[in-house]
Amino acid sequence: MHWVSSANIMVRQLINDLDDTAYKYSDERILTAMMVAAKLVELELDFGSSYSVDVTAQTITPDPDPDTVFINLLVLKSAVIILGGEVKKEASNSISIRDGVSSIDLRGVSSTLMQLYKDLSEKYETLVMYYGFTGISGKAILGPYSPGSDFVSRTHSNYDFRGGYFRY
Repeated sequence: MHWVSSANIMVRQLINDLDDTAYKYSDERILTAMMVAAKLVELELDFGSSYSVDVTAQTITPDPDPDTVFINLLVLKSAVIILGGEVKKEASNSISIRDGVSSIDLRGVSSTLMQLYKDLSEKYETLVMYYGFTGISGKAILGPYSPGSDFVSRTHSNYDFRGGYFRY
């Protein structure tokens, strides 16, 4: 499970938890967030492989190591989950106190976290939308009244317009 260590580093980079002497989040907490994110990503999109995510055992089968799209989506979703918790926690601490000429304003901390949360959420949604459009191709439903179906029937038919059928 080489992907766990590389994804851990990527999540820590996105949430700015890089001080290895005093991490804010333990490796187990990051792994739990990645498992929850993997379950949500797996439910949201269809991938080439069918992944089975066990959140309690903290396993993904088959190993998603070669699937970089799944890992990147998992990392972004993990960062969004963790930052969402941080935004919720900091929102309760956002206060503004004014006493004469002295003032304390902690609203800027939560607004900065909220902006980072929104940016990562938008990046995740953009990647999901992009993968949804380009990820799995070849699925289409064409009926007799679908746009372009008349072109398909004219150019890919075995009917010879001179009055007969082609013989192959």
